[in-house]
Amino acid sequence: MSEKIISRRGFLQKAGALSAAAVVSASIVDAAVKAGKKTASPKVVGAGGKVNIALVGIGNRGKEVAKELYKTGLCNVVALCDVDLKAKHTQEIIAMFPGAPQFSDFRKMFDKMGGQIDAAMVATPDHSHFPICIEAMRRGIHVYVEKPLARTFLECELLMAAEKKYGVVTQMGNQGHSEANYFQFKAWKDAGIIKNVTAVTGHMNNARRWHEWDPKMTGYPAAEPVPDGMDWDTWLGSTLPHDYSSDYHLGQWRCWYDFGMGVLGDWGAHILDTVHEFLDLGLPTEINPTYLKGHNRFFFPKSSTIEFKFPARGDMPALDITWYDGLDNIPAVPEGYGVSEIDPNIPTVAGGKIQPAKLNPGKEIYSKELTFKGSSHGSTLSIIPPDRARAMGGKLPEVPESPSNHYANFLLSVLGREKPRSPFSISSPLSQVFCLGVIAQWTGERLRFDRQTNQITNNPMANQLLRGPVSREGWEEYYKA
Repeated sequence: MSEKIISRRGFLQKAGALSAAAVVSASIVDAAVKAGKKTASPKVVGAGGKVNIALVGIGNRGKEVAKELYKTGLCNVVALCDVDLKAKHTQEIIAMFPGAPQFSDFRKMFDKMGGQIDAAMVATPDHSHFPICIEAMRRGIHVYVEKPLARTFLECELLMAAEKKYGVVTQMGNQGHSEANYFQFKAWKDAGIIKNVTAVTGHMNNARRWHEWDPKMTGYPAAEPVPDGMDWDTWLGSTLPHDYSSDYHLGQWRCWYDFGMGVLGDWGAHILDTVHEFLDLGLPTEINPTYLKGHNRFFFPKSSTIEFKFPARGDMPALDITWYDGLDNIPAVPEGYGVSEIDPNIPTVAGGKIQPAKLNPGKEIYSKELTFKGSSHGSTLSIIPPDRARAMGGKLPEVPESPSNHYANFLLSVLGREKPRSPFSISSPLSQVFCLGVIAQWTGERLRFDRQTNQITNNPMANQLLRGPVSREGWEEYYKA
């Protein structure tokens, strides 16, 4: 590594508090699924009707998702849920739906109104996705949840198993899965234009919240008074207890390992999703953090380079993905790359456009025959250099248009008129790749992963992080899917 992070002994000492956590295995997932109670059949909505949807998390990103779902004309908003209902950032959605009952605790909402709710939108901090989704799915309620799917490998595994058990419609909010890049990648792959891929570079080098923070942080922030009207206990969910701090709230949670998935979890799904699905990558065999700058055990590094190694699959060769993030960690691009511009198709981030960087969010795909470049979300691929693209022009297949955007695709699937394009069966393995990357960031060590047993084989403590810390008292039931 370019910058040594933490000694093996120090890592084991600092991670000792997690020693009671279970590791992920097929037997654990099977036992959890068998223990879970199926309390309701999947909600059925007539194809000509509208979906009655509950919004869980209605500020910042949740506000944007709520507007997009409502704009489809396919749903009625019947309930609002947010732990901070008196805050400024939740007032716009409250004003949009003044007749919808309001709740600060999703459990109370589902208890009181579960029979009136067909589907739920979940746009809360990463660590809280899992229990909200499980609570809904058990009741036969269909679920749309923002990426990343969950914060731990086991949570992703349990959500995938619950989707199968409860038979509900699910969708993870990686919008590019319903836009041009999705259909182009599939068409080019089916036509043999994208084949024999051996390497992919993914990068997100724009500023993040933690880039100006002190890299020598030695603890969590000091406790602050809980804001009036905020349900801090519900915000914490199943994660370990923490005193309230504004450095956890309003998006700051993404900085902290205990709550968020960093830039990899935030942007990885928007950049690498089509590569992962259509090249049938599954899970890696090795994850190597080759560069970590400003590392500590509390919040994410200022810069990261992480290598993921995937084995050969059928007639497809082994493939390496190298991920770069950080303002000063710009990957090299191939000759003939051209200009790096912000793609106008990239949506707003909590209402604000992403700012330009030296190299903007995207990917380069290297095959034995061709090299491709692409941006993020639904942005299409280009063949590079330009003269090679011109030579391939007449050989490229026609790409079908998307029949619906990602939000409409979910609601139309609940109505039985389409199938979801990013259900948990597809988005869970993708999210698990990012969970493994985050564990490698936290440990600062190369990890070897057994795809058959879902175990990290060379680092027992990292293996326990697949499960994460034991849930807070009262939240254990959600791990019995």
